[in-house]
Amino acid sequence: MIRNGHGTADSSEKLGPGTKRTVRVWCDGCYDMVHYGHSNQLRQARAMGDYLVVGVHTDEEIAKHKGPPVFTQEERYKMVQAIKWVDEIVAGAPYVTALETLDKYNCDFCVHGNDITLTVDGRDTYEEVKKAGRYRECKRTQGVSTTDLVGRMLLMTKAHHSSRELPSEYQEYTDSFGKCPRSHSPWTGVSQFLQTSQKIIQFASGKEPEPGDTIIYVAGAFDLFHIGHVCFLEKVYQLAERPYIIAGLHFDQEVNHYKGKNYPIMNVHERTLSVLACRYVAEVVIGAPYAVTANLLDHFKVDLVCHGKTEVVPDKDGSDPYKEPKRRGIFRQINSGNDLTTDLIVQRIIKNRLEYEARNQKKEARELAVLEAIKKREAMPEGAAMQVEGPCEA
Repeated sequence: MIRNGHGTADSSEKLGPGTKRTVRVWCDGCYDMVHYGHSNQLRQARAMGDYLVVGVHTDEEIAKHKGPPVFTQEERYKMVQAIKWVDEIVAGAPYVTALETLDKYNCDFCVHGNDITLTVDGRDTYEEVKKAGRYRECKRTQGVSTTDLVGRMLLMTKAHHSSRELPSEYQEYTDSFGKCPRSHSPWTGVSQFLQTSQKIIQFASGKEPEPGDTIIYVAGAFDLFHIGHVCFLEKVYQLAERPYIIAGLHFDQEVNHYKGKNYPIMNVHERTLSVLACRYVAEVVIGAPYAVTANLLDHFKVDLVCHGKTEVVPDKDGSDPYKEPKRRGIFRQINSGNDLTTDLIVQRIIKNRLEYEARNQKKEARELAVLEAIKKREAMPEGAAMQVEGPCEA
């Protein structure tokens, strides 16, 4: 167990007269390629109680039931721990959620999105807790899925930045990535993300800097927000007793200018939510200027500017984008101790392309079998026997 230490009361503590009992909530999952959809699920789950415990499955369990994970279990543990709504994580949580697990960690109920999670033999992993009435559901975040992100990386297409027309090869990919001859699962696929001010408000801390806070500014693409970013932000957070970290996110066109190819993988709205979900970040500047100017430093009253060990590309006029904070003596280069980059993630995906495609095809096949069974059950007279057809094989 890894606690995040917010000082939230534990339900196992002795409660005084009139003290409200702490409601402990359980979530579990693979949390592979953590994105703002995962964060939004955990945000909703935390809002249903007072203390959120998140179980994360091992690589072995995921490989058995789904296929190879993109990230290692240690990377996934640290990523989930960095999400600001998580109070505690349980490493190596069982793939099937049992009442025994909820009782072991003193959790009142578990929360999952309104999609379905199946074992290797096609069973609902939440069957037991559902029957016991200790299951709650939250809304799945539209517009993001691991399937979609993997597809973007494999094709490296610019189409994901446009709500207009997807090129034919990308459309063909998203149609076939979880291909099963019968139909398409509503849970495995691609939908368009529509940013709203309400979503930003839900993710934002709403906390203003206070006297005595050290205001630290960091800037970058923060594309496919990953463990390398988390390690960097954690090190920055440890630089001060009362850190207030502002992350400047560059617009898509700016990122493409210095990253090249078809980066960024995620658009600026998606990247904003991913960074806001991190417990080390207090505020985000959407569309920050590439050069850290005197105006920016003065406006936010910045005490310190930090950058990682990655290469700093000169500004369009050839100047150093960190010239001003260096002139003021407030620039620090931080070694995060983690060399993972967005490029390396893309390389992992491309290297294991066939395995990831097969994983999604099998996943969708099982989902479709369950959908078919649900439809048959709803269509049959009450009390009638029903034989459920097995999933189609990818």
